Amino acid sequence: PPQLPRWKRSRRELLQCLESFLRALLTGEPLAAAPQPAWGRFLACCRGQGLLPSAGRPAGAGGRWAPAAAPGPLFLILDDNFYYQSMRHEVYQLARKYSLSFCQLFLECPLECCLQRNRLRSHPLPDETICLMAGKIEMPDVKKNAWERNSLILKSFDCNPEDNEQIISLLATALENPVKQNEENIEQKEADRAICAASAVHQADQTCRRIISQTMKDAKDKNVLPSEMKSLAEELNKLKAEFLEDLRQGNNLENQNQYSDPATSVISSFQHEATNVVNKYLLK
Repeated sequence: PPQLPRWKRSRRELLQCLESFLRALLTGEPLAAAPQPAWGRFLACCRGQGLLPSAGRPAGAGGRWAPAAAPGPLFLILDDNFYYQSMRHEVYQLARKYSLSFCQLFLECPLECCLQRNRLRSHPLPDETICLMAGKIEMPDVKKNAWERNSLILKSFDCNPEDNEQIISLLATALENPVKQNEENIEQKEADRAICAASAVHQADQTCRRIISQTMKDAKDKNVLPSEMKSLAEELNKLKAEFLEDLRQGNNLENQNQYSDPATSVISSFQHEATNVVNKYLLK
């Protein structure tokens, strides 16, 4: 869409070019022309790698190019910062769609080293841009994202001979374990669960805040000492944080009423516990 920022449109165009090439490579269909501005550069890159006939050779039927058959495994390397996990996940989804292998090589580099290298470039970026990127970049997190399991993190400021062996091992593992299309349902369920959990936490947080506000007002009206109001507020906020963390982790599901959603269950329990807390101060 034209309203997208230029960098987002460029990324989307590249993925579309890549998918067109993969579809032609895997199905044997001719490589049709694409409207993206990046298409010409993409084709030139493929020709340079010997994956397509040279520009001077005649095209196939309909003026289309057919990808050359690769004699062995074909590795497509996307060399980019991919600083958000969501950017890398788009590539993973493409691999899953066509049952291909997927892996990630993350080069970890201290900010100061990045700044020094940038200043040596023929067209360096502003230091602020490098610092902003360092603050945004998200490293692979296997515990959070199962799809990042084939990842390798290397120290890019210190070349180690053992790195080559690790990279080869990573590629071999990825080739032996292509992404299966049936993993899509599992990941979609995980994504849906995360969205629902975030929504439930937000809903519960807003309601618990209102409960705390009303509870504090009631306590003041019932002449709780000013010196104890601060302690009451701290105790209620701590209680809220514990309830919300349980909701995030799903720890409340075992005791949840089957007819209520998680947020409603947490809010009801928090209301009850908040009443018990304030009663301690009223009965002193």
